[in-house]
Amino acid sequence: MALLPFRSQLIADVGISFGDEGKGRLIPEVVDELRASPAAVSVVFKVNGGSNSGHTAGGIKLNLLPAGVVEKAVPHLAIGAGVVADPRKVLWESRPLEQKGYAIFSRLLIDERTMVSDLSHRLLDLAWEDYRVNVLKEEPRGSTGRGITPSYQDETGQWQITFADFLGGPNYFARKLAQRADRALRTIQHVCQVSPAAWDAFFEKLGTAELKANAEAVELGLFAKEEFDFARFRGPAPFTLDVERLTQTYWEAGRQLARNIGEVRELVLRELAAGRSIVGEFGQAYWLDKRHGFSPNVTASHTFTPEFFESAGIPVQPIHTIGVAKAYDTKVGTHTFLTQMDEALPLCQKLKRIEFGTTTGRQRMVGWYDAVEKGDALRYGGFQDVMINKIDALTGAPELLICSAYEDAAGRRYAHVPRNEAVRRSLRPVYTRHPGWSEDLSRVRRFGDLPRPAQLYTAAMVRSVLQVAYGDALPSVLPNLRYLGVGPDPSQIIKDVPATADLIRLA
Repeated sequence: MALLPFRSQLIADVGISFGDEGKGRLIPEVVDELRASPAAVSVVFKVNGGSNSGHTAGGIKLNLLPAGVVEKAVPHLAIGAGVVADPRKVLWESRPLEQKGYAIFSRLLIDERTMVSDLSHRLLDLAWEDYRVNVLKEEPRGSTGRGITPSYQDETGQWQITFADFLGGPNYFARKLAQRADRALRTIQHVCQVSPAAWDAFFEKLGTAELKANAEAVELGLFAKEEFDFARFRGPAPFTLDVERLTQTYWEAGRQLARNIGEVRELVLRELAAGRSIVGEFGQAYWLDKRHGFSPNVTASHTFTPEFFESAGIPVQPIHTIGVAKAYDTKVGTHTFLTQMDEALPLCQKLKRIEFGTTTGRQRMVGWYDAVEKGDALRYGGFQDVMINKIDALTGAPELLICSAYEDAAGRRYAHVPRNEAVRRSLRPVYTRHPGWSEDLSRVRRFGDLPRPAQLYTAAMVRSVLQVAYGDALPSVLPNLRYLGVGPDPSQIIKDVPATADLIRLA
């Protein structure tokens, strides 16, 4: 089947599970599809989150920058107002890519209202994790330590520092950063009750992590090792900072980006008027949305399509949403994971060897495809297309399971995800069972060339999501499975998937 036209020049790239779905690899596909069109993609912008949302595109690992980096034909890369960004991390990520031949600074626009994240947020992030474990005696939440939640707390607390502050004088910025540091230090010491030993360990932990993450940049001579020595910002006594050094460092980083700071809203409106397409790249996924997910295992931003308009700063209008998932599920942290696989299964052991977080390197838990979660993302979030990745990773399993409903101890069925976490965690999955296949899918490029069981499993994934979302009353216009990923390389995509109505009949 030929790919159907996009229904809008605005295209949202969203996750419909718990993140880690492979959203980054969608961007090159959309860019390539529209390359020869008058509506070619001219802007790829990061919509939400910060350096906690890692994407991989074209073999390049990215955190703050959108995956449009790898597409040299895209003239504009943008960071929206819904993002929290550390200016130092923008530089750490951009300079090595420039060295490799990717134009960043000539294409990058950071919105004036993008919030500035800094070291105080990262220290707070670690302090709150310490508080959970050592004061509340709870399980660790599994924070990335990137300071994202504390950054958004400054937004809701009306203490924002934005990138526009780098365009004014240094004194105003210095005063705001000093006030922020003071609030953070008081909270770390008196509310989080962090010990002096733990306080010292925070700096070592951050420095070790960033030195590892930026090892290549150090080897290339782009940064000295001292750039990632966080201990140099520590004050003379516990729970103090060298605020003068901190301010100077962040002011200089922000000023280096001054030419890249402007109005994303004007860029988007201009490109729309010219008939070109804009892709909004989301971090995390529907079930990690701070409002619709399950606290505390949520992120601090909104992770689905409506945030496109808030972050871009433009009026609400028609938009084409592509929901991205994998052919199985993964989660990290302390999430309730109803479909988690038995660790003894050979398939589970195989998948765990390839499932690690792009940003943190954390081992992901793996589980069976949960159609209930994805069906709810369709029913309540909405998407026009689907991309399903990594079906090739399931090769060799004699049987594959799809969760089509939940059930409680009394046998009552749940066709949707309960919004009460206490209820949700008491349920068990109801599975449909499907035969596996032994053939290697990595070289397959046509749906008709897939082994019959792989075709049937693909059809069953789509059908089960629709049944959750709509029951038997299917709408006249159905979402399409636009892309089916059969490997990590950009070329490993099947694009001739049958129409959804045909998949339903096949299933």
